Formats: sequence, structure tokens, C-alpha cells
Amino acid sequence: MALPKNMRLKGHRSFNYIHKNSKKYHGKLMTFKVAKSNPEILLSHKLRNKSNNLRVAIAISKKVSKKAVERNKIRRILQEWILTNIQKIHNHKPYWLLVNLNSGVFCNDREILLEEFQNLMFKSHLIK
Repeated sequence: MALPKNMRLKGHRSFNYIHKNSKKYHGKLMTFKVAKSNPEILLSHKLRNKSNNLRVAIAISKKVSKKAVERNKIRRILQEWILTNIQKIHNHKPYWLLVNLNSGVFCNDREILLEEFQNLMFKSHLIK
């Protein structure tokens, strides 16, 4: 179950903006970079009407796991959590989130992964 298009973050300018203007939240397994949204960057992707919602990108390096199957499994687990726990009430928050899994740390345990993900979501005030 992938993120809907209106929640995905794409384009190199979006990522450059996040790297320069974000606040970072660190955990043992992952790092969050949260920045206020900048809808003007997304105009080239024709995303005018819903560009002020929460948008998410999940980046998992090959250093986490060499196997794409395992990286995709982790990505799907995190995306599923986002879809089930981010309600329409929270979609109005104009933030962009980049999730980076720490390289060299592979955690195949779904519970541990989701616990840290949820803790960082609370810590970053993206959910209450």
C-alpha cells in the first residue's frame, strides 16, 4: 500500500529545500527532517490544489540492506503506518517530512521499527 500522490514528496528542489531548511530529529534507527512546506517548489509538478498538506519521503540507503526486497518491505511498513495514523484532521499541517534510515542499522523487527517511527512522529509534533 503506497502513499497517495498528494502525500508524496518528489523533485530534487524539494529535497534540497528540506536539507537546507529542516529541523532534525534523531533516533537509533532513523532520522527525521521536518521543514515547513513550500508549495511554490511543487508548481512544476502541477500539484497546486493540495500542495499545502503533509508530504512524506522515505529514503532507505543500500547501506541499510543490500536487498531491495528488504528495503521495500521497510518502506511499505512505514507507509502503512502513515496511512492508518495520519487522519484528515492532521493533513492540514503544512510540513514536509524526509525519513532517513540510519546506514548500517538493519532492523527486521516490525514492532521496534514502528515504535521508533511513532516516537519520532510525536517528538517532531507531526501528530499529537
